[in-house]
Amino acid sequence: MENETYNMDVLQLEGLKVNLKPSIPAFILLLLIYIFIMVCNIGLVVLIFMERSLHEPMYLLFCNMSINDAFGATTVIPPLLCDVFVPVTQRFIHYYECVIQAFCAHFHGGTSHTVLIIMAFDRYVAICNPLRYTTIMTNRMVVKLSVLAWMVAFLLIAVSVGLSVRLSRCRRVVLNPFCDNASLFKLSCENIIINHIYGLISAMGTMAVSLCSIALTYLRIAMVCLSSKNKALYSKALQTCATHLAVYIILLLSGGVIIILHRFPNLSDERKLASILFHVVPPSMNAVIYGLQIKAVREKILIIFRGMNNRSKMTVSEVK
Repeated sequence: MENETYNMDVLQLEGLKVNLKPSIPAFILLLLIYIFIMVCNIGLVVLIFMERSLHEPMYLLFCNMSINDAFGATTVIPPLLCDVFVPVTQRFIHYYECVIQAFCAHFHGGTSHTVLIIMAFDRYVAICNPLRYTTIMTNRMVVKLSVLAWMVAFLLIAVSVGLSVRLSRCRRVVLNPFCDNASLFKLSCENIIINHIYGLISAMGTMAVSLCSIALTYLRIAMVCLSSKNKALYSKALQTCATHLAVYIILLLSGGVIIILHRFPNLSDERKLASILFHVVPPSMNAVIYGLQIKAVREKILIIFRGMNNRSKMTVSEVK
């Protein structure tokens, strides 16, 4: 009886079905992507905190996105790298490790939406109420908005995962590259209608709220820009809002593809790949988009690279 209980606590993870020959290129590619994600996102956070000129609400709020992207990539990619060379029959994970990974994976997705909502609010105040921007977006307000974004996502995902943990288990195989909430409640033979309903409401509700709030925000910004003849205001709105909108569209498409593929059981392999790309594409693209499109960040990056280049030239000349 004890052995049976132990076996039920150790799950078999299906992972990616990669043959031996393609496994090495897949490992190298995934490793390089992970290093790129971590260097870009953590580098931007360090740059923003070290440069006092970047201590503005927009950049401080962006730190939330970079930290969340690094967190989401770390949740999924390192375990996948460990499983690349492990046979499918030997890929095991403890149930509670699976629960933690499922929570972190969904927490990353939920926080991405809530953080983008508060960033849209920041752009709305900056463009529609520029004279009151400094009085509204104080350091205290930035901290409150950041905590709110993370806490809302935390509570929604905690309830969702909690509903799955309460279920008894009659299966041991996780039919996914990594653990998620659907993988958890599919291990049970009990009635999981509550899990389906809450999961659908929370996921679609989060996407609907973010989509509606961001759409209304940009509609209001567009009305202000069209009614104003200030070209500087229009240019500022176009630069900052286009960057934010591009990041949001990437997130929306990445998540929407997974939801659509869930409706087609015959496309299970495509859904698994899409679920991995959700933790790879947005984290790798967001830092690049913000780093290259936001002028202040781009200028600081160029200054750092020029300084490093000048120091290397001086070192070479001294050696000569």
